[in-house]
Amino acid sequence: MTRIDLRINLQHPDFNLEIDRFVPLSGLTALFGPSGAGKSTLLRVIAGFERGAGRVAFAGETWEDAGHFVPPHRRRVATVFQEPRLFDHLDVRANLAYAARRAGQTGALAAMIDRFGLAPLAGRRPDTLSGGEAQRVALARALLTAPRLILMDEPLSALDHARRQEILPYIEELRDEAKVPILYVSHSHSEVARLAGHMLTLAGGRVTGFGPTAEILTDPALAPGLAGEEPGSLIAATVTEMTEDGLCALAFPGGTILTPERLGAPGARVRLFIRARDVMLSRARPEGLSALNILPAVVRSVAGAGPASADIALDCGGTLLRARITRRSAAALGLAPGVPCHAVLKTVALARD
Repeated sequence: MTRIDLRINLQHPDFNLEIDRFVPLSGLTALFGPSGAGKSTLLRVIAGFERGAGRVAFAGETWEDAGHFVPPHRRRVATVFQEPRLFDHLDVRANLAYAARRAGQTGALAAMIDRFGLAPLAGRRPDTLSGGEAQRVALARALLTAPRLILMDEPLSALDHARRQEILPYIEELRDEAKVPILYVSHSHSEVARLAGHMLTLAGGRVTGFGPTAEILTDPALAPGLAGEEPGSLIAATVTEMTEDGLCALAFPGGTILTPERLGAPGARVRLFIRARDVMLSRARPEGLSALNILPAVVRSVAGAGPASADIALDCGGTLLRARITRRSAAALGLAPGVPCHAVLKTVALARD
């Protein structure tokens, strides 16, 4: 595991970036928080595009300190932006070849084109590519620079749903096989749930939480770092079948969840992120609803969540499931530890393992 040492005090017109901590990096770590929290600014400081008053060190090597600054091209950091930023005057192959030459990686060019399925696009200019195709080129280019660290600043936010689904497997492969730590900025809970092993949350230029993604996304105390969203639940499940009417059945210890999105063949493992606000509760099993997913559960705890809301922790077959409802509803239902109830899932966000 690689560590990055961040001791930064950087003043901006609308916020101060104040961070003082070591962050262990392994696989993909999400950088998450509301707009204006300082996520992109932090990436720029790490990359060397912006100087911050303080210290930045990676894997024991000091990149920035008092009187010392390593320029971006010597840090071996690859950055993938929301816009791919390819050279418009070069075709795909030439864009990749340029990166490979600079890093002494020309021998890896053919394999990288094959790895990202770019052979049919090799002779095309960037302005003829779709957003998803251009981002595939950007990912391949990032790897060809032989980076020690990859920074991704909302690389999927400009893409529609179909193009995002096209790119996500490539990012997963990069995470699992490249053995290069990735810092990944995103505003999407389901995206982070699918990709990130750990999360670093920011708000107002300060770190509000760091830990395993499953813990951060489900901890109500860390809600200020979740871009204004309530916490939720991260559930591991397995695809069991595609039903005759086109639904994907997902099994977990608490029962079966149905979704219209096909997630793979039987046996495929997935993660489901369910927002607390998307869970309704009923003491008796409700009838006559359009909702497909109604799960038996037992209340673990009830806690206040602001002046009018309550956070309900449920035991669903041994799996933690959170619901955010009003205090009035919690009182009307008589919810307390040990009380049986049914959870109605209004929306399920999906994240493959």
